[in-house]
Amino acid sequence: MGQPAVGAQPTVTTLADGRDLLYFFDGGAAPAGFTAPADARELPGRPPSSELRYDPLTGEWIAFAAHRQSRTHLPPADECPLCPTSAAHDTEIPAAHYDVVVFENRFPSFGPEQHAQELSGAIGETLPAHGRCEVIAFGAGHQDSFSDLGVERARTVVDAWTHRTRALYAMDGIEQVFCFENRGADIGVTLHHPHGQIYAYPYVPARVATYLRRARTHRAATGGSLFEDVLDFELAAGSRIVHRGEHWTLFVPFSARMPLEVHLTPNRHVGDLTELTEDERAELARVYLDLVRGVDAIYATPTPYIAAWFQAPARRAGETYDDGREDFRLHLQLTSPRRAENKLKYLAGSEAAMGAFIGDVMPEAAAGMLREAMGYEIAAGGGEGYGEV
Repeated sequence: MGQPAVGAQPTVTTLADGRDLLYFFDGGAAPAGFTAPADARELPGRPPSSELRYDPLTGEWIAFAAHRQSRTHLPPADECPLCPTSAAHDTEIPAAHYDVVVFENRFPSFGPEQHAQELSGAIGETLPAHGRCEVIAFGAGHQDSFSDLGVERARTVVDAWTHRTRALYAMDGIEQVFCFENRGADIGVTLHHPHGQIYAYPYVPARVATYLRRARTHRAATGGSLFEDVLDFELAAGSRIVHRGEHWTLFVPFSARMPLEVHLTPNRHVGDLTELTEDERAELARVYLDLVRGVDAIYATPTPYIAAWFQAPARRAGETYDDGREDFRLHLQLTSPRRAENKLKYLAGSEAAMGAFIGDVMPEAAAGMLREAMGYEIAAGGGEGYGEV
């Protein structure tokens, strides 16, 4: 299968208030003579770290970041902070043009400091919300979306995700790195410019912790890997498979919670993005771009979605793992609350209060819609014959 790909190295600079900013380039290398421009703005100092509070009823940590109330909210295009800097407007990105940029969020939910600390989980425990929050801008075009990007740009984004995963996991106190995109006003975005975010948590979030427990329990009961067995189950059924490639499989899960929910998983066991080979990352860029284009093609108007990368938690030197981490498989979950052309699913009483989801669209039907929108076909009987039309 080959060794994990090292990936491109970005050009690194800092903004006026000391935040890191990284330029990533299509093709991997900076153009000849490129020098990162200086940030000419006068900015206030960075806020103190947010506050973590422990919920003893659920075992979850809640971050309180009151300073985010003042963050930029849906500005007009000529005031967008993610567009390149121009003579008329200084932005978060000093360059006059860019391919992909990653920078520390000016209004972070976690950080701006990172320190290792003990999280005991006592009733009433309060701690600094150490960690890091970054913004990843997918391109300079304000009106674009991810589905408008080409394969080369999608690959640059994959390389940026990978680079940041490696760098953030190396920081003290970081337990989970989460790359994601909120797309669309119905999801609650505060900036229309095409972008995503990267969170580095000082703890393992509740959803990943649940997956780890389930993986450990499944291994103890069956001797097998939970993620491997789920993939085998979906391949055997076939009806929810959207695409089966050489390195990646795209499927709607048997028990999908949302009207549109599709998982993209590597065909071999990989814990996080840094473990992917060159070939796996190349195919990922193509399939992921096909996926977001397909999601947009289902209806006449763009579909709101959350694209969320689930990665194994940090691997600490000298530690042993009995919590299921070794069985955790990297995968993407793309979900949308859109249940029909002009209808959204709202997480109301059962879902929001009890966590008990009620499905609106059968997973097999959702898989069929996606296959048609993406131009894929599936052979009858499942298991074999997945391919592009």
